[in-house]
Amino acid sequence: MFKIHKDIRRLTDEEKKQYEHSGYVKNLPVFSPDAAGDLHNFFEQLSSRLPKDIDINKTNMWHKASKKFYDLCRTPEILDYVEDILGPNFVQWGGQFFHKEPNSGSIVPWHQDAQYWPLKPANAVTVWLAVYDTDIENGAMKVVSGSHKKGAGGFSHHTNHSKDYVLDQEVSSDQIEKEKIVYMDLKAGEISLHNDALLHGSDPNKSDRRRCGITMRFSPTNVKGDLKEWPFFETQLARGVDDLKLNPVAQEPRGEATPLKRFGFSRDFEKDW
Repeated sequence: MFKIHKDIRRLTDEEKKQYEHSGYVKNLPVFSPDAAGDLHNFFEQLSSRLPKDIDINKTNMWHKASKKFYDLCRTPEILDYVEDILGPNFVQWGGQFFHKEPNSGSIVPWHQDAQYWPLKPANAVTVWLAVYDTDIENGAMKVVSGSHKKGAGGFSHHTNHSKDYVLDQEVSSDQIEKEKIVYMDLKAGEISLHNDALLHGSDPNKSDRRRCGITMRFSPTNVKGDLKEWPFFETQLARGVDDLKLNPVAQEPRGEATPLKRFGFSRDFEKDW
């Protein structure tokens, strides 16, 4: 889809150990610096389809709706990195944008993804693809290194309905080991990977630059979603085989539809393909 970085590779043994020990790895090359403009155009094309009153941060399931987004998530070099963590058989079940306009107050509070996700066993890898360069000034994601070792539910979350919060569940600052905070600075076209139990969040964008990342959520085929909590939960095979067939399957999108909310079934998008 986009020009691949000349230094593309697989995870090193050291990076695999870092993921296991720290819960993340970052600055993995995928797309060439020459592809930055194409990534910007990709975001512009898809985001421009949303009505003006809908926040792209509060939409999800792009991998079910958009063939272009689905194809991006099937970039072999991205899946190679994921395979190095999850093994040969895994599915995708989430695809989303996280966007901050220049000088915007949007905040993602400290949280564990596994707090939100009724998946058993808790085992998911999030790919975070930088559409634009991201750093501390424009609201890069931040993580607490090693916090995933406490496991899903290892931190107490409380509800906070602040208008600036993208999510409403927050881990209080007194639970954060501040000396272990790492900012996920990435160049456009690079990715990071993080564990679903890793504490993470992001601050406002205080710069004059856009910040946007594309997230892709993957789990091995032995992970099952609780349909009582997430009736919309569906998976798409990303690599390998799914002999277990524990979850409903989402069809591959055949065209370009636009998700207008967080959750939906793949069939909801058929009429627009």
